[in-house]
Amino acid sequence: MSRPHFSTVVRSVSLLLAGLATLTACSEEKPAEKPKTEVSRKTPAQKIPLGKGFDFYVLSLSWSPTWCAGNDAAGKTQQCRRGENNGFIVHGLWPQNDRGYPEFCRTRELDRVPDNLGRTVLDIIPSMGLVGHQWRKHGSCSGLSQKDYFAVTRAAFERVRIPAEAEPQRGGARLSPDAMEQAFTAANPGLDRKGIAITCEDGRLEEVRICMTPDLSFRPCPEVDRAACRAKSIEQPPIR
Repeated sequence: MSRPHFSTVVRSVSLLLAGLATLTACSEEKPAEKPKTEVSRKTPAQKIPLGKGFDFYVLSLSWSPTWCAGNDAAGKTQQCRRGENNGFIVHGLWPQNDRGYPEFCRTRELDRVPDNLGRTVLDIIPSMGLVGHQWRKHGSCSGLSQKDYFAVTRAAFERVRIPAEAEPQRGGARLSPDAMEQAFTAANPGLDRKGIAITCEDGRLEEVRICMTPDLSFRPCPEVDRAACRAKSIEQPPIR
């Protein structure tokens, strides 16, 4: 048998060494890392159920001590009971048109608000009677279900910051409606003096009415603004 030529042996050894080098490099190569998924820390904004069939909302914040002084001085109702410390409460969230407003609309929803739903808003509307009345007269015209209407009502209430000047004062206070409007607009960026109205009753602060779009942005409302209190000074009764 003839021996292989020397050059052939060298070529075979070279190929063998090259193969071993390739295998070694592959074995030492780190496994590919999975791409990291970036976790967003941004919480998505809560979507506001959008009503229909009207132009805007009026959020009516009632100064509870005024209502109680004229309607329940003995404090028999939950709203006026001593120790409840009710200042501004939600009188209602009213669907409004640029001229006039709808009320007591026909809807497939029940007239009565179930207790388990009504009780979820008693911290801002402290009367089941008022809860039911607001749904029947105003909420029924919102194009929303009862659940969504009261969810939007709470969102509207939480949208507004009560300024320190409007917080309850020991022994009550006297103020001008103009100063109250100015305090609210200063505390709530985007709220214009043409989008808020202070109302009064028998020389007392009655309500603060703020106009909002269906998605709860502040907006002007000349018709509501024209109904504002024209007194130079009004009393803000103290809480019980």
